[in-house]
Amino acid sequence: MTDRSPIVVTGVAGFIGHATAHRLLERGETVIGVDIVNDYYDPSLKEARLATFNGRREFAFHRADVADAAAMAALVRDNGVRRVIHLAAQAGVRYSLENPFAYEHSNLAGHLSIMEACRHAPGFEHLVYASSSSVYGERPMGGKGFTEEEPATSPVSLYAATKRSCELMSQSYAKLYGFPQTGLRFFTVYGPWGRPDMAYFSFTDRILRGEPIEVYGEGRMARDFTYIDDIVDGILGALDHVPQQGEHRVLNIGDSHPVGLMEMIETLEKAIGREAEKIMRPMQPGDVTATYADVSKLNAICGYRPKVMLAEGLDRFASWYRDYYGRG
Repeated sequence: MTDRSPIVVTGVAGFIGHATAHRLLERGETVIGVDIVNDYYDPSLKEARLATFNGRREFAFHRADVADAAAMAALVRDNGVRRVIHLAAQAGVRYSLENPFAYEHSNLAGHLSIMEACRHAPGFEHLVYASSSSVYGERPMGGKGFTEEEPATSPVSLYAATKRSCELMSQSYAKLYGFPQTGLRFFTVYGPWGRPDMAYFSFTDRILRGEPIEVYGEGRMARDFTYIDDIVDGILGALDHVPQQGEHRVLNIGDSHPVGLMEMIETLEKAIGREAEKIMRPMQPGDVTATYADVSKLNAICGYRPKVMLAEGLDRFASWYRDYYGRG
């Protein structure tokens, strides 16, 4: 994979972007990372992720806003970029209730800005971008996973609505301008260097501080927890298997084994070696009861098959957490 044009990774100071960029570097790619490094959560964690790239000559970092269309167009054009992995976005279902315009800016304007940069780039090959399992809305889980053919027309949060909007924007651009695009619907990603606003991370923090944890949905929710290394396998598998010219595809990327919230907490307690004091709370606005990925499409395209089970993944996370924060 050497001697090719550089790959732009937006959101490179974020959880998934950081891991994706490192994997690209490991296989010999040149990476241009983009991130505004905002304060949605602790910026020092984002800066620490960026510091892991120090000394990598094949990596260049641009502190920039993806919604700055002129800056993104110049970055892609001037560096001869033909592949982009667009992961930058305003994340979080609950935060979208408090600060909706952040989602308009980062998710909608940001996605349009990246698409415009790609469509004007000579010889552009493939845009891979982050969508979300939240687009499925509140759906009975039943005995099978969510499939990409489901309509995804009833989002229950603004965050989900912006992600579905990005998919529709990409569909129109693929048809209008002919460049291949792949949207990846991520299902609850976890692991070392993760996001502090995610339940497993905040639970770990509170348990090790000796504080109670708040369990929403009274513990009856389930999530398709997907380890970060497995997610990166899927991202690069999708990147390398380019759709036809003018094709836009949407693919699930998850573990395909939903785990109940109480089971996750029990597994986390074992990884930490402490029991949590639990305060049961009702479901919060914007949350969904369950997520469950059918990944047969991604498997057919690139052989995607998750390898890391929850117990192993949470053990790795707990070890990283103790090392990074020096707690417990």
